[in-house]
Amino acid sequence: MKLAFVFRQSPHGTAISREGLDALLAATAFCDEEDIAVFFMADGVLNLLANQQSDLILQKDIASAFKLLDLYDIGQRYICAESMDDFALSYDDLVINCEKIDRTLMLQKLQQAEKIITF
Repeated sequence: MKLAFVFRQSPHGTAISREGLDALLAATAFCDEEDIAVFFMADGVLNLLANQQSDLILQKDIASAFKLLDLYDIGQRYICAESMDDFALSYDDLVINCEKIDRTLMLQKLQQAEKIITF
């Protein structure tokens, strides 16, 4: 893997998640899909929550935008097991499929990346 995109911040309050998703999708124009991996950890797992009512706080719905990862064939998607446990989340709560891995394995995978971009 050449590029690792790490989402660590919650989806609302700042535009960082939207900017991260835009950067991720733009990277697909320059890299093959297998060269890109996406990681969700800490508050970043909240980006994938289904049924967010972001319009109530006058924000865009970023969760549904993450469904574009399927369209762009980005298959290396990982979510931190401990972070999911912290928020009592299950796979049914997420808008896309991700491989649930523990923090140690996540860090090992991140060490294999040539560049890590964190949002």
